[in-house]
Amino acid sequence: MIRSFLTVSTGTLASRLLGFARDSMIAALLGTGAVADAFLAAFQLVNVVRRLLSEGALNAALIPAWLRVRDRDGEEAASAFAGRVLGTVSAALIAISIVIALVMPLIITVIAPGFLGSGTLDLAVANARLMLPYLAFAGPVTVLMGLLNAQGRFALTAFSPLLFNIALIAAIAMLLVWHADAGFAAWMLAATVGVAGLLQLLMLLSLRSARLATPLRISFDQEMRGFFAKAIPGMIASSGPQWLMVAGAIIASATPSAVSWLYFANRLIELPLGIVGVAMGTVLVPELTRAVRSGDRNAVAHAESRALELATGLALPATLGLIVLAEPIVRLLFEHGAFGADDSMATAHALMWLALGLPAHVLIKALSPAYYARSDTMTPLLATAKGFVVAVALAVVLGHVLGASGIAASIAAGAWSSAISLLRKGTSEFGFSVDAAARNRLPRIVLAAAAMGALLWLTTGLSPAEAHGLIRFIVLGVQIAAGIAVYGVLLQVLGAASWREAANVLKRPARTESEA
Repeated sequence: MIRSFLTVSTGTLASRLLGFARDSMIAALLGTGAVADAFLAAFQLVNVVRRLLSEGALNAALIPAWLRVRDRDGEEAASAFAGRVLGTVSAALIAISIVIALVMPLIITVIAPGFLGSGTLDLAVANARLMLPYLAFAGPVTVLMGLLNAQGRFALTAFSPLLFNIALIAAIAMLLVWHADAGFAAWMLAATVGVAGLLQLLMLLSLRSARLATPLRISFDQEMRGFFAKAIPGMIASSGPQWLMVAGAIIASATPSAVSWLYFANRLIELPLGIVGVAMGTVLVPELTRAVRSGDRNAVAHAESRALELATGLALPATLGLIVLAEPIVRLLFEHGAFGADDSMATAHALMWLALGLPAHVLIKALSPAYYARSDTMTPLLATAKGFVVAVALAVVLGHVLGASGIAASIAAGAWSSAISLLRKGTSEFGFSVDAAARNRLPRIVLAAAAMGALLWLTTGLSPAEAHGLIRFIVLGVQIAAGIAVYGVLLQVLGAASWREAANVLKRPARTESEA
């Protein structure tokens, strides 16, 4: 499980790093203001769709259903089931894309009511319509990726999202070289989003992954209706962080540049969240599904305990690091071109508040697979809805008082509301299994992370505000490297981890899917 986790995490890390490069270039190209707010509001919509469909979200329903059909009726029946899912999802998303294109002004008005009555609304609608082809391509890509995950083949699904960012970075580079007008540049980037989706689909098809879903059919029989009844709630719940950001964007749209500040701050949150959260959703669901279906309580406890250790061990130091180093990180990554010092400060403040919700987001990713493995997708959906309501209610108040920072704090509170709901419900219904090893290690992980955070805090101020970009890069790199090194040493010293044992485990031959 940990080997698979590392595979998915590595692919996600590569994708997120490219995403940072992409967003840094977008900041330099568009800056902040009406054009940037319009493009980013439309892009936010696409990101929600990406999370609804991809990055492990569809695993919540597809993997348990596919494994059940395969175990009951054999490989051929499982392939036919997958073919019906692939055909139906593709047809439905094409139809949905057409409908969304027609009502796009209404959708943008809902997610960004502050744009109403201004030219920003028209810009956002135009950009969003140009991005819509991505939706039609994302459906079949997600089904094929889910089928590969169900068979324990995680590498392809982990690295295929790189194509999305590569395509956008290439387009931005050309626009920067041409010194393109901001409006034209946003239009071209929006059109490139659909091209990026097509590239992902062509890559998967070139690897003949489509043979996992044959024959291709469109079906709305009872089995398909049952599948979608499970899939849709799970997909919505799995994209909880994006729904919370949508809630924030709805309130922030009334404040100039606030949508942009929140977007860029959230991009930094999505690095650790992607590394941990996506891997949790991708690897834990098939692992827990097999354990639950076999009735092996020890296997369930082992999977849940190791997931909680990994989630805490990665999310907590990331949270402290983002809070302490928020300003230098934002300045280094985004303060270029049209993105000025005031934008950096506002984005850094929003980042500090958003970071407080990172452990909650990761906890949700670690807890939700326990429900999905039991074919329960409604409980995570209800928890997500509760968090959304909490975030909106608080943002209405705090947004007027603290601006973008208040909205960011509201998003963090919404995440914690969802996490606590899942924890309480699971504890009362089936009990989360945490073994003795996890109970021993978790306090030590927390202590090591706290020491690392203290070290970073003591080193703040080493890079003067007027320092050259290269100096800032070196100082920040040394701070992060030192923090990671101290954290790793403390984990070993405190007995929370044994790096030699971990290396030996990773050298063992990987299990095949049939052995799992």
